[in-house]
Amino acid sequence: MNTTTRALLLACMLVSPLVLTACKKEAPVANEAAEKKVLTAPARDDDAGWKAYLPAVVQENMGTVTNNPFLYYLPPESDPEFAAKYERQVESAKTAMARGVQKGNLLAFGSPASAKMADLMLVAFADVPPDTLKGVRILFIGDAVDNERVQAALAPTGAEYVFVEAK
Repeated sequence: MNTTTRALLLACMLVSPLVLTACKKEAPVANEAAEKKVLTAPARDDDAGWKAYLPAVVQENMGTVTNNPFLYYLPPESDPEFAAKYERQVESAKTAMARGVQKGNLLAFGSPASAKMADLMLVAFADVPPDTLKGVRILFIGDAVDNERVQAALAPTGAEYVFVEAK
């Protein structure tokens, strides 16, 4: 190739990305609050509805977390196996807290049985040493009446606590 051809080829290669970038339309930057979907909690006894609702709420509240979230769920209290499922979730959550949770993770807790989920969280986080969950996001999806006691129980852990009212 001669020098002129090389210069023209180089010029085309440099100009092409600039032209394409200039033609590209920028999407409007939306307010983060406006982007959030309005999600409505299903009826208290709608187990299937809650199983679809909770992951959607978790997705909307991931924040800067990029890891897959861990979701703890209790069925409606009308479930004939509720007590056994509650005990299994308590053991699962206690075991996870005993092992430790790495920074950058999200733990989500939600249930149509909000008071029982709050009880579960209090038991699970009771033995977590202070400030050992810094950088961990904990999401509680439940009733507003349960928020304060869960928030107080989680405060010493150092975790980022987020409450979403299921309504």
